[in-house]
Amino acid sequence: MSTIFSKIIAGEIPCHKVAENSEFLAFLDIQPIRMGHVLVIPKKETDYFFDLEDSELGELMVFSKKVAAAIKTVFPCKKVGVTVIGLEVPHAHVHLLPMNQLHDMDFTREKMKPSHEELAEAAQKLSEAFVKL
Repeated sequence: MSTIFSKIIAGEIPCHKVAENSEFLAFLDIQPIRMGHVLVIPKKETDYFFDLEDSELGELMVFSKKVAAAIKTVFPCKKVGVTVIGLEVPHAHVHLLPMNQLHDMDFTREKMKPSHEELAEAAQKLSEAFVKL
């Protein structure tokens, strides 16, 4: 099985990369709920989030914590919300969203359609903030 996320990891599909290490990749959602909506994925293809090994799950959340700190720096908010849904892509992933109220995490609301330039600028700012942490 090769998911869209595996193709992004392989460089077959471009993304607006925020952060990366040997195990994980963080990139902007191209149809975000809010600007600053980041997806964090393990590079190892695993469908169900809770099928990740305990060590992988822990490391994914520690990596996500640093990404969340970058999001909070670039997109000032009360908190960065974290959600695991896993129905839309069969590859374990975490959604990180800047939030000021519960409605900010509502995945049923209409998705934003930012331009390539807006996403590229946000990714660059997030990447720079991540590196400084």
